[in-house]
Amino acid sequence: MPEFSEPAGAAVRYDGPALAPPVVRSRRSTRTPWLVVVAALLVAVLMVAPVLVVFGQATAAGAAEASRLLFRPRTAELLRNTLVLLLLTVPVTVVLGCGAAWLVERTTLPAAGVWRTLLLTPLAIPAFVSSYAWTSVLPSIQGLGGAVFVTALAYYPFVFLPAAALLRALDQGHLDAARSLGASGPGAVLRVVVPQLRPAVAGGALLVALHLLAEFGVLQMMRFPTFTTAILQQFAVGFSNAAGSLLAAVLVVLCLGLLALEVPLRGRARIARLGPGARQRPVAHRLGVLTIPALGALAALIGLAVMVPAVIVLRWLVRAIRTGAVEAGPLLAATGSSIGLAALAGLVATLAALPGAWLLHRYPSRLAASLERVTYVASALPGVVIGLALVSLAVQWARPVYQTAALAVAAYTILFLPRAMVAWRSGLAAAPTELSEASRSLGVSGPGTFARVVLPLVLPSALSGFVLVFLATVTELTATLLLAPTGTETLATAFWSASDELDYVASAPYAAAMIALSVPLTLLLRRQILDQR
Repeated sequence: MPEFSEPAGAAVRYDGPALAPPVVRSRRSTRTPWLVVVAALLVAVLMVAPVLVVFGQATAAGAAEASRLLFRPRTAELLRNTLVLLLLTVPVTVVLGCGAAWLVERTTLPAAGVWRTLLLTPLAIPAFVSSYAWTSVLPSIQGLGGAVFVTALAYYPFVFLPAAALLRALDQGHLDAARSLGASGPGAVLRVVVPQLRPAVAGGALLVALHLLAEFGVLQMMRFPTFTTAILQQFAVGFSNAAGSLLAAVLVVLCLGLLALEVPLRGRARIARLGPGARQRPVAHRLGVLTIPALGALAALIGLAVMVPAVIVLRWLVRAIRTGAVEAGPLLAATGSSIGLAALAGLVATLAALPGAWLLHRYPSRLAASLERVTYVASALPGVVIGLALVSLAVQWARPVYQTAALAVAAYTILFLPRAMVAWRSGLAAAPTELSEASRSLGVSGPGTFARVVLPLVLPSALSGFVLVFLATVTELTATLLLAPTGTETLATAFWSASDELDYVASAPYAAAMIALSVPLTLLLRRQILDQR
């Protein structure tokens, strides 16, 4: 046995167990799995293909024509409107989402579970249905103010959902440690909670910004011109002409700027915790005299975002029933088409987002970050641009899929894959990598480790991603108008056909059906928050 010396020099024998050799990690455990890389590359190719088509059509006009179209007062006006809409709406959604999440998850708010559900219900009401409701009761709500008002109320749940999930999952021990080191209550929150919330809030804000770039229905009803509405007008006149493609290319550049800005904003804070002792549940902050104002603020938010649109739609629906304007056959057919397409799109998008999210989480590199970033680029384009690009690709290279459900599902996947990506990223961030490493050290294969260790931890987040894609597909309008199989009509297209003619009575049954279909799914999103432990 080896001998150890005391400082005085006396020899002492060591009779304990033999010292274990140092642990050497297997190099294979850190090697990036090539199958996952290939899958992520294939998804990236699908996502970037419409962008390449757009740029190809944009460059067809030539440098002189492109300069004339881009450097003109109309383009400057569209750029200004789009940027102002982003600069006003995104901060409002962050304030609304984070404030509501803090009240529900970290305070003594009465009936927090009920409020948690109500705060997600705006996802059940499509933004263009909300704008239809508000313009029907308040025709003067137009322009920038109306656009910011309706979109902020419709999109704040994209920030609330991940923020609430992470606030519920954070360890109170971190705050207690900061307080023990002399930090005040607000100081501990700023130095401990805010950095850990940055990934969720940045991801939610990015989704809001991308939706604003591609929004059409709300802005068209509010008579507020942006790049998206202008692109639709160009394609309506010239069908994928160079002017529309040039405007779409500008949208891609704006999207790239948002993606570059989101990287430093989300930070590198670690959320998952693994170590001795159990996670300490958050201590609720006492509201005291602020209870009534907090309840009033949340009630006002729900009233404006949910109750007003729902009541107006219900009023028009009652009138439609009384006048016999409800046709059961077309309504049921549109509902069935919407459910089928949305379920396929949700499944495909959720599976397609996994390789990129897994690479970024377990094997971070420039390649992984680039593949994940690519998934967001095409989603900034309006649905009509994606639809026209896919039509061009299908006609030239894959004619059998033209006018089939497969092409429509591909468009939905391109448009809404970021929703699934953000959900996967949030779930994987809360799953300790040490558990996977322990499983691999016990001889379990990579796929086995994912199925037995990782998947149970991230399944609630994956389900929320599926639901988010499902909800978005049910309410998607412009791409569906182009790509839906011949004779297929969805709830969104049927609603738009009637509302575009200002026939509020005929459009009400389809709006009500979209709401009724979406409400149960918001309850599943609520479970995603509750499952964060």
